[in-house]
Amino acid sequence: MQYASFMIRQKRVEMNWSQEGLCKGICTASYLSKIEQGKAEPSDDVLMLLFARMGIEWKTAEHSSDGKMVEEAYEFLLSGETDRLKELVCDPEWKRYENSPWGLDYLLLSQCASENPQPIEEALEVCMNQMQLALQRSLQGRWEESIHLYPCGYFYVSAGLCRYHQGNVTKAMELLQTANELACQEGNARIMLFARITMGSCYSNLQDYPSMLSHYQAARRLASALGAIEEVEGISYNIAATQIELGQYEQALDYFERRQDQSALSLHKLAICYEKLNQRQKALETLDQAACLEQVLPEHAEAKICRVVRLRLTNEHYLDSEEYGQALMDCFETCKRSLPAGYCIFHLPWMLQWYEYHRQYKCAYELLQDFPEYRIKK
Repeated sequence: MQYASFMIRQKRVEMNWSQEGLCKGICTASYLSKIEQGKAEPSDDVLMLLFARMGIEWKTAEHSSDGKMVEEAYEFLLSGETDRLKELVCDPEWKRYENSPWGLDYLLLSQCASENPQPIEEALEVCMNQMQLALQRSLQGRWEESIHLYPCGYFYVSAGLCRYHQGNVTKAMELLQTANELACQEGNARIMLFARITMGSCYSNLQDYPSMLSHYQAARRLASALGAIEEVEGISYNIAATQIELGQYEQALDYFERRQDQSALSLHKLAICYEKLNQRQKALETLDQAACLEQVLPEHAEAKICRVVRLRLTNEHYLDSEEYGQALMDCFETCKRSLPAGYCIFHLPWMLQWYEYHRQYKCAYELLQDFPEYRIKK
């Protein structure tokens, strides 16, 4: 069914108009019925008159520049250029596609560019082609269906990212490997970059340092070639964070001390480096610095993470402290709800330390069921 046909019927019903009332002087009621059922393809003039009667300015292909901006938007999306996609949908000209033959593309791509993307109404799915339906499925989080409908690097890397954030590292790496191969065939360097970075992060979660470095080094070369400065910095951050997990505190300290743009999370890791190297005062000063950041509120994960470190630093017998135990559990649950699984894995040693110290071996066992790769490694 055409999008225009669907919209005519939907708007007419919303306005509680009869077919005869809408089409009088424009076409016959029987012809309008066929239009609404998708059995007739009306001319641009008829469409414009029907929509105009309902107070809607319908843009024809001529008025919408033949969909050139839509083509650009799809190119930006599928090549991973999200910043350019966001700029395009903020262009006043983009609004011209809302009531046009490209209305579905307008709705879907606008959601893809938003900060909190949501699927569009399911009733519109009868009007969608495979590409549009794949986008809808991705917005619904139904990634396996999206890659079946439109197998390309973008959908595979998005599915891999989703699985990675859920903690399913094995499935994530399978999807990301396919994403990398498809992106290479498509010539989509940014999709290759995202796939390589996330594969590196998967191996970081598994604490497989050599494999992690292999993917991160490839990603760093791609990022440098693309001028993706933030991604280059993110790779360095992830490597240093993994060094902390592996007990390489001096190497990690070198990075976190030199880091220019300090966030609450980076200061948290710097404090841990100082903690592990028995530089308690520096660790506390670093946590004070994190607490002064305006964007960090007590209920945020970043604040809870830092509080757990502070409690360890200020109480030599923290494992006997109920306050520490409650703070640790609260921190871990917040990480599970709001952050990728890697943050939970980062805090697993302290969780296991607490359970083992209190002889809560069943709790430790049950916790490890959620992180099978970590359990195998241990």
